[in-house]
Amino acid sequence: MADLRITCITPDSTDADRRIDAVGGDGFYHTIDEAIRYINNGTHRYWTHVQGKSVWVEVDHRNGVAFLRTETDGFPPNNLLSLMTCS
Repeated sequence: MADLRITCITPDSTDADRRIDAVGGDGFYHTIDEAIRYINNGTHRYWTHVQGKSVWVEVDHRNGVAFLRTETDGFPPNNLLSLMTCS
């Protein structure tokens, strides 16, 4: 299992689920569905650094749709959305 730091995201495009489309970091770029699958099957764990604090990224579900969010850390729930856009 590799621990990967998410440093950028690809924001939602025009799809109906309104999720982030992908996450990236040093040497990787995974679609949201790949990242969810990797977390669920134990291939990778993801984390990010927001407002001076490291937090794990986890899978959550809303209305039957899986998405990524950071663990509860006392900061607003848009930690991933505050990251720069992957180029």
